[in-house]
Amino acid sequence: MTSLTHDRARVGGSAERAVVVASVPSSHVYVRHLAPEDGGGPLRLPDPRPDDPARSAVERWWPPVMLDAGWAATADFDLMHLHFGFDSRSPAELEALVATLRRRGKPLVFTVHDLRNPHHESSELHDAQLDVLVPAADQLITLTPGAAREIAGRWGREAVVLPHPHVVGLDDAAARRRARTAREPRSGSTPSPFRVGVHLKSLRPSMAPHQVLPTLVEAVADLPGAVLQVNAHHDVVDPGGAHHDDRLAGWLRERDRDGDLELVVHDYWADARHLWDYLASLDVSVLPYRFGTHSGWLEACRDLGTTVVAPSCGYYAEQGPVLGYVLDEQAFDPSTLAAAVARAHRERPRWGATTEERRAQRREVARRHDLLYRSVLRAG
Repeated sequence: MTSLTHDRARVGGSAERAVVVASVPSSHVYVRHLAPEDGGGPLRLPDPRPDDPARSAVERWWPPVMLDAGWAATADFDLMHLHFGFDSRSPAELEALVATLRRRGKPLVFTVHDLRNPHHESSELHDAQLDVLVPAADQLITLTPGAAREIAGRWGREAVVLPHPHVVGLDDAAARRRARTAREPRSGSTPSPFRVGVHLKSLRPSMAPHQVLPTLVEAVADLPGAVLQVNAHHDVVDPGGAHHDDRLAGWLRERDRDGDLELVVHDYWADARHLWDYLASLDVSVLPYRFGTHSGWLEACRDLGTTVVAPSCGYYAEQGPVLGYVLDEQAFDPSTLAAAVARAHRERPRWGATTEERRAQRREVARRHDLLYRSVLRAG
């Protein structure tokens, strides 16, 4: 059994202690930023290493060991809070986990981040997993009112809406925003290029580059001083790569040679600082998604003051101010994408959340989670 060194005083008693949470995972940046900035709050167990559950994970938490019914049957915790990683488990395995939690009297809190998995071409498996988890959860959380409405419509369950906290470290974000302001041209100086970025990553099934990129090439070409930068991982562009798309790779290299865009090919950025450098260098980040729900990428852009152009699918526009365009699995309207980029170029909006707003938001989100955990445990 996992041993804990903290006081095991009764939750809700005269000497309240920290609630012990089996957070799946605990090392993800979203989950880390649910904790109070100055420490305290719930105690989240460290992620067990997938190859050695007796040890804590330093970097790799996936696939999450905490979702094994065997682990849940013996570990010492008050409740389980599931965020990510259940796509590694079959619906039957999730049913076994739920049964184990019920047998031990351990409540399940589930934050519904994704109503459609961006890594799956079909929604079938993710729907089946949600059909186990959403009805079984003692408490549901989601990030936007639209997602809460969809949850109510599909399962008849109410979800508490708590916003996505900051992604970039608060001090780091503040420094990068100051650096952005210092780079802005002064009166009479030559302006730097207006940089529109699209990052294809490793080409998730949710992405629609064949639709979005030709429109962006034309739209950006019409904007004075504008540059279209397309980033992609080597596994997409290089022949033999795990996600290689020969037609897309050829088109990108041809457009790069012709000067229609700047193609940047690199490996996955293991160090988040490279990602923050990239996002902070952009004026606009275009999300090329044809399906999805919420976006941590969007939140990182808000931290850094980068304008987001987001598709109409999912609930991205409810996370914060964005410029929108029409793209989902049924429709794409190129004119709306061109108009959004043109507006960003014309108005240069700065809609990101300030460091002070993010700091206050984190305090409130941490407080609400702690109260919610204690409420669930009292009800149990």
